[in-house]
Amino acid sequence: MPVTHRGRHLAGALLATLLLALTACSGGTDSAGDVGPPAVQPEPGSLPVTIEHRYGSTTVTDPPRRVVSVGYTDHDALLALGVKPVATTRWFGDYPGAVGPWARDALGDAENPTVLDNTGGIQFERIAELRPDLIVGLYSDLSRADYDVLSQIAPTIAPPPDRPDFGTPWREVTTTVGKAVGRPAEARRLVDGVDQELARARDAHPEFEDATAVVAALSEGYFLYGADDPRTRLLTDLGFELPSDLDTLVGERFGASVGSENAEVLDNDVVVWLTDDGGAELRRDPLYGTLRVAKEKREVLVDNNDDFGNAFSQVSVLSLPYVLDRLVPRLAAAVDGDPSTTG
Repeated sequence: MPVTHRGRHLAGALLATLLLALTACSGGTDSAGDVGPPAVQPEPGSLPVTIEHRYGSTTVTDPPRRVVSVGYTDHDALLALGVKPVATTRWFGDYPGAVGPWARDALGDAENPTVLDNTGGIQFERIAELRPDLIVGLYSDLSRADYDVLSQIAPTIAPPPDRPDFGTPWREVTTTVGKAVGRPAEARRLVDGVDQELARARDAHPEFEDATAVVAALSEGYFLYGADDPRTRLLTDLGFELPSDLDTLVGERFGASVGSENAEVLDNDVVVWLTDDGGAELRRDPLYGTLRVAKEKREVLVDNNDDFGNAFSQVSVLSLPYVLDRLVPRLAAAVDGDPSTTG
């Protein structure tokens, strides 16, 4: 929930009071008990670096040690680059430290990060208590008011310019985090590695090329994920085309609900459904049942409550290899139009 104009000033006053109290009682020591994880060795000449974002620019001068992720996927990029965040923001699943199974190896034997709960707005005071030296919020809906408060705590990186809320692609998250922690070449190498896996999947499945696909959920009608949503981008990375009217229906948002009058937008070669009930509600929808996509079972049902569903929605440099192993065979079974093979 964005901070209102009045709420911003209240949060700022609370923050100033908290920081004063922490300074007074700590005597210069870290209230978290230590200086944090060891800094990752930066690549030569990589720091200082200035990163442009929707609210201006942020300069990082030294390798950060205590990084807080207020972006929902940013901690995967940090972990992939060897940086152990002191705090993450929970999005999907109830994993210790909000670190999914696809990222546990990257965390190694480090302590689980503190998990921030963003359901009631950003926990400014809790973040301040962690004494971060960098705050990352690339894949987020960070408002100007949020940014102004966070940047009083530590240098803060907001979403890139010209990207919608929750619309920063995983490649850009990874490379921007790489610049911020002084490892831009390693970030590029990681991105290239995943791109090679995507290319292998496309080569193995030429039937994906030019087939149409959309990601959807049942919510206030049919919720369509737009071209800027990372899950949708994954389908286009695999060769699929999007419905021609998707941009018109969704606009510049990451997604939007449409009514039954627009149900035909679902009638693609594949629909990837995000579900909580194994598709039971979908099967009760008489209108959807009349569409070719339903009759030919050109569907992939992704359970929001399991590891695969969580990884699919995470869409990060670490989750994508995990997802591709599980998603690609299901897309192949759905796109063939044979009702006896299901995704």
